[in-house]
Amino acid sequence: MTDGRPRSASPGGGGRWRLAALTGCAALLLGPAALAAVRVFGWDDGTVLALPMAGLPYAALLGVVLLVAVALLRARWLTGVAAALVVLHLWWLIPRLVPDGADAPADAPRLRVATSNNFMGQVSPKSLVDLVRDQRIDVLAVEEQSDSAADALDAAGIRALLPHRERPAGTDTALYTRLPVSSAADPAWPTTNLTVDVGGRPVQLVAVHTYYPLGDARRWAEGLHDLRAAAPGRTRGAVLLGDFNATLDHKPMRDLIATGLTDTHEELGAGLFPTWPQDHPDYRVPAAIQIDHVLHGPALTAVDVSEHALPRSDHRAVVAELAVLN
Repeated sequence: MTDGRPRSASPGGGGRWRLAALTGCAALLLGPAALAAVRVFGWDDGTVLALPMAGLPYAALLGVVLLVAVALLRARWLTGVAAALVVLHLWWLIPRLVPDGADAPADAPRLRVATSNNFMGQVSPKSLVDLVRDQRIDVLAVEEQSDSAADALDAAGIRALLPHRERPAGTDTALYTRLPVSSAADPAWPTTNLTVDVGGRPVQLVAVHTYYPLGDARRWAEGLHDLRAAAPGRTRGAVLLGDFNATLDHKPMRDLIATGLTDTHEELGAGLFPTWPQDHPDYRVPAAIQIDHVLHGPALTAVDVSEHALPRSDHRAVVAELAVLN
């Protein structure tokens, strides 16, 4: 029998489920919030925080999912926090998906460059030579290039396509080109470089291979700091290409770009196209982050960019076409 008075809802059942769901969402939001703080304050510069920072685009995606979840749970305060985080992350990421809209002059000379990390010299030399031939490459930067791998490239026919090269002793980075070399390496740059003639205009090529942050985050950052220190006054007609071991969210990379460089992927709206790890034996996942880049100065503009998987390399090669403006 009932006395006719309304009864209060039980605190159990649905109420406990909602509390548990909100608690889980709040805990998961700590990830995107922490990465946002690291990016804002640059705490990844030379620290182990460089590793999670590489996953910021995925944290943004998680934030969107959590925003929908807490909105459906009608948690106003938590929804506001999630919305603010999503807006902040998208503020950083959306420009990478939108081409800048600039058209290269039709009469501007074209320069086609490629960069390939050869995974300790293990890449298939024939596949790399085929890439150079098929993509009509003018300049190739190679990272993790051993002496034996260089010999294998020669045997596969690279000299016939790109007869000029710069590979300083004691380095694992090389530049190959078919274009006339107009000047030797500039010692101000801390890595392999040379200047080529493109339609009567000098373009300085700088091959980049920084240390990886998982091995030594301080050493990784110092490599990017050295490039940034050399860049002022030298970026106008420069192209820096290679394995930077950094995404566009890492502070040392952003500082380097701020010297007057433009990332070709971002310029063309391809700023989230991944290049690593591609068939890495230790990471059985598809390519997930973009750490291979082609940066250029204001005397050039991007026309096209693409990524190419090569047998026995854990990086996708990047091919870019640039127009040389003046």
